[in-house]
Amino acid sequence: MLGLLALCSASFAIDRGAMLDEANLLVLPRERQLPTVELVDEQGLSFTSDALRERWFLLFFGFTACPDICPTTLSDMRRLLNQLPPTVRDQLQVILVSADPARDTPEALRTYLSYYRADFKGLTGEMPELQKLSKGLGLPFVSATDTTVSDYNVSHSSNLAIVGPNGTLRGHIRAPLKLEGLSRALQQLIDAK
Repeated sequence: MLGLLALCSASFAIDRGAMLDEANLLVLPRERQLPTVELVDEQGLSFTSDALRERWFLLFFGFTACPDICPTTLSDMRRLLNQLPPTVRDQLQVILVSADPARDTPEALRTYLSYYRADFKGLTGEMPELQKLSKGLGLPFVSATDTTVSDYNVSHSSNLAIVGPNGTLRGHIRAPLKLEGLSRALQQLIDAK
C-alpha cells in the first residue's frame, strides 16, 4: 500500500490511499507524454492525439466483434457515467480505440457505440498508428494474423488509460472495474485537477 501512495504526485493526489485499492486505480508517478498519432473517429473525421486535451479521457482498446470484454467495459462505463454528478460526467469522454481496423470502420464503430451511449467515441486507423498509441498508453493488444476468416478474435487488455486535460497519460484503471470506488476516485481526481 505504501508503494501505491508513493506513486501519487501532489498535482494528482487522491485524498485517501485506500481509494486506490477501492477503485482499482493505478496512478503513474509522473505524467507521460503521448505519441503523435493520426486516426479517424466514428464520424469518419480526422482525429489526432492533440484532440486529447481540455477534458479527462478514459480510453481502452477493443473491437466491435468482441464477445465479452468490450460489451462489459462499455456497459460498465455507461453505468459509471450515470452514477457521476453532471459536473464530473461532463468532463469525461470514453473512447474505444479499435484493435481491429479491418472490421472496425467508422460506421461500424458508430453503430456499435450507439447501443451503449450516444456520446461514446470510437477511433480506428492504420495499424502502425494504433500500435503506436497502444504502446504510448500502456494498453497492449495482439492483432489477428489472419483476417480472412469471419470469426477471428483479437487479444487485448481490459484495462483503461486515464488521460488528463493537458493530454498526458495519468494512470490506468485496472480490470475488474470497481464502479462504486471508481466513481468516488474519479470525482476526487477531477476536482483536484
